[in-house]
Amino acid sequence: MRNSLRIGGFTPFSAADYPGKLAAVVFVQGCPWRCSYCHNLHLQERGTATELTWDAIRGFLSRRTGLIDAVVFSGGEATMDPALALAMKEVRELGFLVGLHTACIYPKQLERVLPLLNWVGFDVKAPLEDYAAITGVQGSGRAVQQCAEMILASGVDYECRTTIHPSLLSEQKIMALALELSAIGVQHYVLQKFRTQGCQTKALNQALIADYPSLALQEKIRALFPSLLIRA
Repeated sequence: MRNSLRIGGFTPFSAADYPGKLAAVVFVQGCPWRCSYCHNLHLQERGTATELTWDAIRGFLSRRTGLIDAVVFSGGEATMDPALALAMKEVRELGFLVGLHTACIYPKQLERVLPLLNWVGFDVKAPLEDYAAITGVQGSGRAVQQCAEMILASGVDYECRTTIHPSLLSEQKIMALALELSAIGVQHYVLQKFRTQGCQTKALNQALIADYPSLALQEKIRALFPSLLIRA
């Protein structure tokens, strides 16, 4: 049996996962981090039994040419799967654009698939020195700047984004992160407000975050980036 993606889920139609395009989303199993606001906890472990296979999904996609524009690989952390590059090549051969959602965990694996991408949405979760407080893993911020700079240098269309919650990132930390990202050349930045959907951390779900971050902070950050989106 050939090496194949470990599939954790599949969304056949999405208008939210690739900006301006109708996409299918392939969710890949496995992630080494344990972020408290994770909404895909079922994808953290790798090797979970599932009826979904890449062969079946590829067959479905072959019948959707002309109906969708792109295929996005998400997770979990899709770059940890050794079969990702082959799957992306097969998607390109079908005529689709290729997108990736990544947390910037594996620089070497990201470098391997970047030439196959048309768009990437990458998460930068906190100032680099504070990463362990978000991911639960010491040293988890070490690869993030390297991956981010690699994406920016590649010329691939991208969206850099940060999930915000007052219990996890103070306004001072958000501003510090925005300055770090601006300094490395990020142009397109999204502050996405925490959503309770799928999150199993009770304290986060109960916090009041409607007016966070403040308008004053939003304006300070807006001055740093040519493109800033506050996503509710």
